Amino acid sequence: MASTYQLPHPPPLTAYPSLASRCRVRMASAAPLGVSHDTGVTVPTSDSVGQNDLLIVGPGVLGRIVADKWQQEHPGCKIFGQTATTDHHSELTKIGIIPSLKGSRGCQKVPYVIFCAPPYRTDDYPGDLRVAASNWSGEGSFLFTSSTAVYDCNDNGLCSEDSPCVPIGRSPRTDVLLEAENVVLEAGGSDQGPHIFWLSKGSVDARPDLIINLIHYEDAASLAIAIMKRRLRSRVFLGCDDQPLSRQQIMDRVNRSGKFDAKFQGFTGTDGPLGKRMNNSKTRAEIGWQPKNPSFTEFLGLSN
Repeated sequence: MASTYQLPHPPPLTAYPSLASRCRVRMASAAPLGVSHDTGVTVPTSDSVGQNDLLIVGPGVLGRIVADKWQQEHPGCKIFGQTATTDHHSELTKIGIIPSLKGSRGCQKVPYVIFCAPPYRTDDYPGDLRVAASNWSGEGSFLFTSSTAVYDCNDNGLCSEDSPCVPIGRSPRTDVLLEAENVVLEAGGSDQGPHIFWLSKGSVDARPDLIINLIHYEDAASLAIAIMKRRLRSRVFLGCDDQPLSRQQIMDRVNRSGKFDAKFQGFTGTDGPLGKRMNNSKTRAEIGWQPKNPSFTEFLGLSN
């Protein structure tokens, strides 16, 4: 999941990822991609694995919301969280997530896995997907949250779940994501965010008309859970709200909301690619899901 935005002192669960989420659902495999069964996350052997136990690889903001919602739907289940460092293990323990360090040895597999760790903290993102796959039992779902950056559109045009992807070799950034997605498919199956950064700068040398697709963190989590519960295999789904916005439209709404002390002065750039306007009506129809937060505009308490 990409960067997030939220109010300076928000109530719980009010953050948005700044980019729509592209989700890959992994298909079952007895021995995924030759990964040995003794790598990955330490799952305690003293207790049997429950039918609703969940592993979250990268339990950040999105992962913690998924954990909270999953616990509410499946009381008594165990939730494991794999992290790159031990910095937040005490926090995870307090909220009921059993933490483990990336690379520790595992013994048992869990039926549900969601991979939402970002690619910038590792030298081998596809390899991390393979390791995570070795901890999945194949019984429930393995969900990978990717990015709409992989869609081959940079003119603010319309895109959907089935739109063409950027060809491998054109962009190192999308290559990493697409190679990670292929690992999943081949196996069978905080004050954060751009508006906070832009506010801190006052003005930004970037073109104002690039379109950004948004989704609230709670909605991203609820969609992820809805997909995992369907136990689908080798599929692509898309999460986004109802209102793609340009950079300028986002900051106009931020200024108009009155919820921030600073005022954004503007974008000064004129060059660079544009974005894309995502539509996920196919995902909504198949999964039976709708966002509780239809737009960033309404999230800020403004009318369209």
